[in-house]
Amino acid sequence: MTDAQTPAVGMHRIEVPRSARYAAMGGTNRIESLWVVLHGFGMLAEGFIKSFGPAATPVRLVVAPEALSRYYTDHASRKVGATWMTSEDRLMEIGDYVRYLDLVLDEVRQRWAIPDVPVEVHGFSQGTATASRWVATGRVRPARLVLWGGGVPPDLDLARYGSVLSQAFLTVALGDRDEYLSETVIQDEMARLDAAGVRYTLRRFQGGHIVPWPLLQELAG
Repeated sequence: MTDAQTPAVGMHRIEVPRSARYAAMGGTNRIESLWVVLHGFGMLAEGFIKSFGPAATPVRLVVAPEALSRYYTDHASRKVGATWMTSEDRLMEIGDYVRYLDLVLDEVRQRWAIPDVPVEVHGFSQGTATASRWVATGRVRPARLVLWGGGVPPDLDLARYGSVLSQAFLTVALGDRDEYLSETVIQDEMARLDAAGVRYTLRRFQGGHIVPWPLLQELAG
């Protein structure tokens, strides 16, 4: 059968209920603040949240939602990681994870009975794009948005959402030896934010593609 003889293929969508999971640390006493931290490509929530160990205290709850799509990062070892999205049907996947993160926040506030405590959103690597889009288009209104080892995704309309990012007290934290971000890329990103009038704080640290504990402890206060 040739391509010309192949019947047309139609793609259709449905919404399905599914389970998801998140990791949590701290918050064993009267909780005064909540951090939602979003992992990078190929990570899982349980391992990633340990990067934020210094921020988890009896009065600060740290929660790491896990991306909805898991896969084998290495078939030989059968190591599993997760990704927030791929290029396939990307707009639907973005919409899905924004709604998912809204639901996680609702569930956490209800489970720990913290309807009004301030929330911070932290994203690392691929999670920086996820965090930016969630803050811009979701229901979360954070006291601060921190992007570690990444920036605002280039397709996010800053003319439309720049003021939302500014109100979130955007902080961009980048290592001076980050193997994924050249100085040219960093300068271009800062220029884009400046041109759009987005207010932000740039924090540089010595190190690579990591969440450094000294700066994390400083931001945690």
